[in-house]
Amino acid sequence: MHSFVLLIWLTLCAAQDARQRHIGNGLTLGFGGLALGYLLITGTTWLGAEPAQAGWAVLLALALSLPGYVLKHFGAGDVKLMTALALATDGAHLLGTFIGAALTSAIWLLVVPKLWLHMSQGLRERLRYMAPEKSKKLPFAPFVLVGTFLTLLWIH
Repeated sequence: MHSFVLLIWLTLCAAQDARQRHIGNGLTLGFGGLALGYLLITGTTWLGAEPAQAGWAVLLALALSLPGYVLKHFGAGDVKLMTALALATDGAHLLGTFIGAALTSAIWLLVVPKLWLHMSQGLRERLRYMAPEKSKKLPFAPFVLVGTFLTLLWIH
């Protein structure tokens, strides 16, 4: 059940990021606060990890996302997204998500140029920030969603 709620949250973040190239603070900070509150009340993360594992996951999220932010490859919403995800999971899930997101984005960059023109105009308009010509700075949350889904399948 917890994994399902996590995927719903990431789906909302991915949809907003793909459509607007922005993830609202209500989604990132709101879920991060919820995950932190859950951690403080229950003594475990959303997926059942110990608080120390959540702490290491947060440090890992910052270590992996802040350089991308400084180099302008990530937005602030991406850093907040990964930090909130770290508070809800653990280091293994977070690292798996980053790896899955990287692989998914590489596949996207290889496949989408061939498929983009065959997609309906309405779908292309809704996903305009995912267009092949935007490959320098694609929305990250859709790839995080897929990476998390693959990681949950792999670990559980």
